[in-house]
Amino acid sequence: MSADDDFDEADQSTRRAPLMRRSRLIWVWILAALLVLVILLNVWSNLWTDKLWFDSVGYSSVFRTELTSKVLLFLLGGLIAGGLIYGSQLLAYRRRPIYAPSTPELETMDRYRELLEPFRKVSFVAVPVFFGLFAGSIASSQWQTALLWLNRTPFGQTDPQFHKDLGFFVFTLPWLEFLVSFLTLALILALIAALVTHYIYGGISIGPGGVHVSPIARIQLGVLFAVLILVRGVAYWLARYAQTTADTRKFTGMDYTGEHAVLPTKAILAFACLLCAALFIAAIWTRTWRLPVIALAMLVVVAVGLGGIYPALMDSFRVQPNAQTLQSRFISQNMAATRAAYGLTDVATTQYNPVQTTRSGQLSNDSATVGNIRLMDPSVVSPTFQQLQGSLNYYQFQDSLDVDRYQVDGQNQDTVVGVRELDLSKVPAAQRNWVNEHTVYTHGYGVVAAKGNSQTVNGEPVFIEKDMPSTGALSPYEARVYFGESSPEYSIVSATGNRELDYPTDGTGSGEQRTSYKGSGGVDIGNPINRFAYALKYREINFLLTDAIGSTSKLLDNRNPVDRVKKVAPWLTVDGDPYPVVVDGRVKWIVDGYTTTARYPNSEMTSLGDATSDSVTATASNVRGINAGQVNYIRNSVKATVDAYDGSITLYAWDESDPILKTWSKAFGGTVKPLSAISGSLMAHMRYPEDLFKVQRELMAKYHVSTASDFFSGGDFWSVPDDPTQGSTNAQQPPYYLSMAMPGESTPTFSLTTNFVPVGDTKNNLTAFMAVDANAGSTAGQKSSTYGKFKILKMPSNATVTGPQNFQNQLRSSSAYSASYKQTLSQFITSNTQSSASIVQGNLLTVPVGGGVLYVEPLYVKSTSSTPYPLLRAVVVGFGKQVAWGATLQEALNTLFGGSSGATAGDAAIATDSTGSTSSGSGDGDGGSGSTATPTPTPTPSTSGSNPPATGNRTLPQVINEIQQTYDQSEAALKAGDWTAYGAAQEKLKTLIAEAEKLSTSSAAPSTK
Repeated sequence: MSADDDFDEADQSTRRAPLMRRSRLIWVWILAALLVLVILLNVWSNLWTDKLWFDSVGYSSVFRTELTSKVLLFLLGGLIAGGLIYGSQLLAYRRRPIYAPSTPELETMDRYRELLEPFRKVSFVAVPVFFGLFAGSIASSQWQTALLWLNRTPFGQTDPQFHKDLGFFVFTLPWLEFLVSFLTLALILALIAALVTHYIYGGISIGPGGVHVSPIARIQLGVLFAVLILVRGVAYWLARYAQTTADTRKFTGMDYTGEHAVLPTKAILAFACLLCAALFIAAIWTRTWRLPVIALAMLVVVAVGLGGIYPALMDSFRVQPNAQTLQSRFISQNMAATRAAYGLTDVATTQYNPVQTTRSGQLSNDSATVGNIRLMDPSVVSPTFQQLQGSLNYYQFQDSLDVDRYQVDGQNQDTVVGVRELDLSKVPAAQRNWVNEHTVYTHGYGVVAAKGNSQTVNGEPVFIEKDMPSTGALSPYEARVYFGESSPEYSIVSATGNRELDYPTDGTGSGEQRTSYKGSGGVDIGNPINRFAYALKYREINFLLTDAIGSTSKLLDNRNPVDRVKKVAPWLTVDGDPYPVVVDGRVKWIVDGYTTTARYPNSEMTSLGDATSDSVTATASNVRGINAGQVNYIRNSVKATVDAYDGSITLYAWDESDPILKTWSKAFGGTVKPLSAISGSLMAHMRYPEDLFKVQRELMAKYHVSTASDFFSGGDFWSVPDDPTQGSTNAQQPPYYLSMAMPGESTPTFSLTTNFVPVGDTKNNLTAFMAVDANAGSTAGQKSSTYGKFKILKMPSNATVTGPQNFQNQLRSSSAYSASYKQTLSQFITSNTQSSASIVQGNLLTVPVGGGVLYVEPLYVKSTSSTPYPLLRAVVVGFGKQVAWGATLQEALNTLFGGSSGATAGDAAIATDSTGSTSSGSGDGDGGSGSTATPTPTPTPSTSGSNPPATGNRTLPQVINEIQQTYDQSEAALKAGDWTAYGAAQEKLKTLIAEAEKLSTSSAAPSTK
């Protein structure tokens, strides 16, 4: 090969190299452009589908207000921070010194500058943009703080320390603190940018003679330092007001140390910052950093000494030795503020001295309350609802059902309510595909409701609303549930085609009723643009390919009632347990919304997550505590409803006097309807919310005391007992809804109740019982005058009153005898905790009746078969130190109170008499197949003479012998988990026992109490 050939080849290689680099660069730009396009498309799809959703529910103004607030704050924050950084860099670069290197160090920096020069313009833009985006995102996250400040409403009350309206602390102070923090961040970034730029370009140089600072660098850095220190001075001044929510170990708010040490030192530090900033400005003319640096060092020393050490010394040597005296005024302030902030100012406390003994007829004055005692535990009977009313596996009820009130036979009836919702995970595998899951299995069907105070002879719920199609006291109503706690993520529905499975027409699922969606809810996805947006959002190509989507198709998403309310009212703290109601022919979910803040001066700080957790939230997947951090003010300011069929959301102002609600109502004008818009039929189902009550009882455990000295000593503090029915979970006993009359009252009212025991007392005696009126009445647009009023029964300190845990201990070891079961309670528990069955303990209710305290706990028996579900088999009651039990509450009470309690329980229609006979009442007990009767041991009827009477060809001994055989068969079926055989045997037992009673001349007819 010649030299010319070598030269040509080298020349070609030289020409190819730039082409290859250019080609690679093109691919890099293409990939980068594709990445940007994907990001932009995802942002667009989320924004567009959000807009469509808000338009569909009629809350477009919420979307616009939230988006506008976020965008404006993002732009302002980004421009301020990015502008300061860019200005610092640009000023430092343009006013850089121009001179030749004269030292080795400067020569080195010059080489660095040469290396950096090609990237200078890019970096001068990229650095401010990067930190501007970061700062903008921080500012954007504070959009609610900004809206609160812009729309602030006075509270009309002032704090005792600064005499400022409480609205200043709730609305203005958080905004000012954010501005100070944001400016601090922006100034620090600008200062760093100036320092780095001056150092690179020679404004600051380090040599043998020390640090040299150019005049322009000195001016720029001096001004930046001065402004930064001034901003920190403002922070010190604002920290004085923040002391009203400081944690002082025993309570929240201003205390003696705060008033006499923290407030003066914060003021001194703010003044010191002003002086220090002045010295930095003065350094521009004095041309020396000595005084500003010394002042800054002294400021740090003063901040540590005065800000930290001095208050600690005062607290240790002045306050702690005299705390009760010195803190008395501040404790009183805290007590008053806490009661006001948590709505605990209307509490009536009565000294209650319960009797411990029982007598016949003792409950005669409490018959109305006794008749309403709830036996159906909503946290236990969900599997029973599922077995008897689930129909097919892909229908489900939530783990914990709800308690409500309905008119049944002209009377208010406490009911346990569940919604039959869809569970896609239980759809047969052969039918699991995208089309079926999103266009066929779209909704649940119907509400199932049962009497709370009764059970059938088989131990099943007495359903007042059941079956598919729905029948009962609540029908007719629109039963289809498209929006619920367990609805699928999204469904595609249409007004035509009858594609959707409505409900099975037989028990096997082979017959089906189909339907189409006629509701107004949902987003139109007949539009190809909308289909494309949702395909991006859900990462699902089937949106574009399927023929199941037509011109009338709609997409239903964000279907959980809690999530829907949160979305249209992002300023609300939402209750973790919505509950369904049937009202005006529709199923609606009622969701309680709270306005909260952690800025209420001197009010006690509480963790919502801890306060709202109990044994139900620990075991039920659908009941969640409020994990919203620390608050020291809460109001149930909003009641929201979500229609289960069309998803429509309505917000009602429940506490129209709440300043925070007024503020948000101004920010989101027209989104909250007034209280007067609530109909009477809907008002009848409004109730006092459990989560709010949990928070309030947590506070009442301490703030029931009346004097600062009692609060300081803590000797009379209470605590909520652990739930004794849950074994070793150490979770608090939940509050219980119950229609009852407090002592001195004649008419029961729907109430929410709780117990208290002394804090730290291992004896677990009952120290107080608290109830709040949970009934809002039924007048349109007007709450009942007694709604929300608290009543506390305080037990005498010198008496021993059985507490929930004490009663539970008595129950487990009780030798109380049941006439219907012919065995003791401990024997009953033992016989039903074998391998084939287990005992499920129901809610332990505390009821102040008969001049004392009555405990009522239902016991359920659950087979360990493949489809176990609990049936109510016994009720245990306690009064004083005495315990009794029976197959029904009526029997248990009669046994406890000397043969007759004087009151009629809700299950009196199936009460058993002393011979063990059971009379079936009129309750509806046909909830499902395989119904089972209450296990009835073999009775031993007495006979007269040596020849027992006979009827036809059968004698009494023959019948008794057959009873024994049938009873043995029923027990064998129970152990085997064969509920069908067990039910048949129990039905036969009832017939045989009735025949035996007729044959026995000494037997009494069954009682129908």
